[in-house]
Amino acid sequence: MGGLTLIEYEWRKSSYSHQNGACVELASTLDRLRDSKDPDGPTLRVDVPAFIKAVKVGRFDR
Repeated sequence: MGGLTLIEYEWRKSSYSHQNGACVELASTLDRLRDSKDPDGPTLRVDVPAFIKAVKVGRFDR
């Protein structure tokens, strides 16, 4: 017990985020992402080291 509920997470948006809201937010636990445009929507649990590696190699570039 003692785990956080989604409501208790603190969410952070990247300083590189655009004003149009096209970004993700990272939970304070550093293992969940959510769409900043839908803060009450679903979250995605991520393997942080794998996610960072994928970002660095351009896996999510448009």
